[in-house]
Amino acid sequence: MIVALASDHAGFTLKQELVAFVRGLGHTAVDLGTDSTVSCDYPDFAEKIAAEILGGRAEKGILLCGSGVGASVAANKIPGIRAGNCEDYYSAHQGVEHDAMNVLVLGGRIVGGALAQDMVRAYLDAKYTNEERHARRLAKVKAIEARYSRT
Repeated sequence: MIVALASDHAGFTLKQELVAFVRGLGHTAVDLGTDSTVSCDYPDFAEKIAAEILGGRAEKGILLCGSGVGASVAANKIPGIRAGNCEDYYSAHQGVEHDAMNVLVLGGRIVGGALAQDMVRAYLDAKYTNEERHARRLAKVKAIEARYSRT
Protein backbone atom coordinates (compact mmCIF):
# COMPACT_ATOMS: atom_id res chain seq x y z
CA MET A 1 0.00 0.00 0.00
CA ILE A 2 1.17 3.52 -0.71
CA VAL A 3 0.87 5.72 2.37
CA ALA A 4 1.45 9.48 2.31
CA LEU A 5 2.79 11.03 5.53
CA ALA A 6 3.13 14.71 6.34
CA SER A 7 3.45 16.96 9.35
CA ASP A 8 4.11 20.46 10.48
CA HIS A 9 7.06 21.22 12.77
CA ALA A 10 5.29 19.94 15.89
CA GLY A 11 4.69 16.52 14.36
CA PHE A 12 8.04 16.23 12.59
CA THR A 13 9.83 13.96 15.07
CA LEU A 14 6.96 11.48 15.34
CA LYS A 15 6.41 11.57 11.56
CA GLN A 16 10.05 10.57 11.00
CA GLU A 17 9.56 7.60 13.29
CA LEU A 18 6.34 6.63 11.54
CA VAL A 19 7.83 6.85 8.04
CA ALA A 20 10.35 4.19 9.07
CA PHE A 21 7.66 2.17 10.83
CA VAL A 22 5.35 2.16 7.80
CA ARG A 23 8.22 1.05 5.58
CA GLY A 24 9.06 -1.67 8.10
CA LEU A 25 5.52 -2.99 7.73
CA GLY A 26 6.20 -3.47 4.03
CA HIS A 27 4.30 -0.44 2.73
CA THR A 28 5.58 2.38 0.54
CA ALA A 29 5.82 5.53 2.66
CA VAL A 30 5.80 8.83 0.78
CA ASP A 31 7.17 11.61 3.01
CA LEU A 32 5.58 14.93 1.99
CA GLY A 33 7.40 17.00 4.61
CA THR A 34 8.05 19.01 6.60
CA ASP A 35 11.74 18.30 6.78
CA SER A 36 12.64 19.94 10.10
CA THR A 37 11.32 21.41 13.32
CA VAL A 38 11.36 24.93 11.86
CA SER A 39 7.92 26.49 12.36
CA CYS A 40 5.54 25.93 9.44
CA ASP A 41 1.79 25.74 8.83
CA TYR A 42 -0.25 22.53 9.12
CA PRO A 43 -2.84 23.48 6.43
CA ASP A 44 -0.12 23.27 3.79
CA PHE A 45 0.57 19.65 4.73
CA ALA A 46 -3.11 18.73 5.01
CA GLU A 47 -3.49 19.89 1.42
CA LYS A 48 -0.44 17.88 0.30
CA ILE A 49 -1.85 14.70 1.84
CA ALA A 50 -5.25 15.32 0.27
CA ALA A 51 -3.72 15.89 -3.17
CA GLU A 52 -1.91 12.54 -2.98
CA ILE A 53 -5.04 10.64 -1.95
CA LEU A 54 -7.47 12.39 -4.29
CA GLY A 55 -4.96 12.10 -7.14
CA GLY A 56 -4.75 8.34 -6.62
CA ARG A 57 -1.04 8.43 -5.77
CA ALA A 58 -1.65 7.20 -2.20
CA GLU A 59 -4.30 4.95 -0.71
CA LYS A 60 -4.15 6.35 2.82
CA GLY A 61 -2.58 9.26 4.61
CA ILE A 62 -1.09 9.96 8.02
CA LEU A 63 -1.00 13.61 9.04
CA LEU A 64 0.50 15.13 12.18
CA CYS A 65 0.55 18.47 13.95
CA GLY A 66 1.00 19.33 17.63
CA SER A 67 -2.43 18.27 18.89
CA GLY A 68 -3.88 16.75 15.73
CA VAL A 69 -6.82 19.14 15.93
CA GLY A 70 -5.71 21.81 13.47
CA ALA A 71 -4.51 19.32 10.88
CA SER A 72 -7.78 17.40 11.18
CA VAL A 73 -9.85 20.56 10.73
CA ALA A 74 -7.82 21.59 7.68
CA ALA A 75 -7.92 18.15 6.04
CA ASN A 76 -11.67 17.82 6.52
CA LYS A 77 -12.25 21.03 4.56
CA ILE A 78 -11.16 19.20 1.42
CA PRO A 79 -13.99 17.33 -0.35
CA GLY A 80 -13.31 13.60 -0.43
CA ILE A 81 -11.10 13.59 2.64
CA ARG A 82 -12.32 11.92 5.82
CA ALA A 83 -9.70 12.65 8.45
CA GLY A 84 -9.92 11.45 12.04
CA ASN A 85 -7.83 12.76 14.91
CA CYS A 86 -7.27 9.58 16.90
CA GLU A 87 -5.69 8.99 20.27
CA ASP A 88 -6.51 5.32 20.77
CA TYR A 89 -6.26 2.00 18.98
CA TYR A 90 -10.02 1.41 18.65
CA SER A 91 -10.70 4.74 16.91
CA ALA A 92 -7.82 4.20 14.49
CA HIS A 93 -9.34 1.04 13.04
CA GLN A 94 -13.01 1.80 13.62
CA GLY A 95 -12.69 5.07 11.72
CA VAL A 96 -11.78 3.08 8.61
CA GLU A 97 -14.17 0.19 9.18
CA HIS A 98 -17.27 2.33 9.83
CA ASP A 99 -16.50 5.76 8.35
CA ALA A 100 -14.07 5.04 5.48
CA MET A 101 -11.51 7.35 7.11
CA ASN A 102 -8.69 7.94 4.62
CA VAL A 103 -6.43 10.15 6.74
CA LEU A 104 -5.27 9.25 10.24
CA VAL A 105 -4.40 12.41 12.16
CA LEU A 106 -2.13 12.26 15.19
CA GLY A 107 -0.93 14.83 17.69
CA GLY A 108 2.84 14.78 17.78
CA ARG A 109 2.81 16.41 21.22
CA ILE A 110 0.00 14.18 22.51
CA VAL A 111 0.67 10.62 21.36
CA GLY A 112 3.80 8.64 22.22
CA GLY A 113 5.68 6.54 19.71
CA ALA A 114 4.51 3.10 20.84
CA LEU A 115 0.84 4.09 20.82
CA ALA A 116 1.26 5.86 17.48
CA GLN A 117 2.72 2.69 15.99
CA ASP A 118 -0.18 0.61 17.34
CA MET A 119 -2.67 3.06 15.85
CA VAL A 120 -0.89 3.20 12.50
CA ARG A 121 -0.84 -0.60 12.28
CA ALA A 122 -4.56 -0.77 13.14
CA TYR A 123 -5.39 1.99 10.63
CA LEU A 124 -3.40 0.43 7.78
CA ASP A 125 -4.79 -3.06 8.42
CA ALA A 126 -8.42 -1.89 8.63
CA LYS A 127 -10.85 -2.17 5.73
CA TYR A 128 -14.16 -0.38 5.25
CA THR A 129 -16.92 -2.90 5.98
CA ASN A 130 -19.51 -1.46 3.57
CA GLU A 131 -22.23 -2.79 5.88
CA GLU A 132 -25.62 -1.27 5.09
CA ARG A 133 -25.69 0.98 8.14
CA HIS A 134 -22.18 2.27 7.48
CA ALA A 135 -22.83 2.78 3.76
CA ARG A 136 -26.06 4.66 4.60
CA ARG A 137 -24.25 6.95 7.02
CA LEU A 138 -21.32 7.53 4.67
CA ALA A 139 -23.77 8.43 1.89
CA LYS A 140 -25.30 11.04 4.21
CA VAL A 141 -21.85 12.45 4.99
CA LYS A 142 -21.08 12.68 1.27
CA ALA A 143 -24.45 14.36 0.64
CA ILE A 144 -23.68 16.98 3.30
CA GLU A 145 -20.28 17.55 1.74
CA ALA A 146 -21.85 17.96 -1.71
CA ARG A 147 -24.41 20.49 -0.45
CA TYR A 148 -21.68 22.72 0.96
CA SER A 149 -18.97 22.21 -1.66
CA ARG A 150 -18.15 25.08 -3.97
CA THR A 151 -17.59 24.08 -7.56
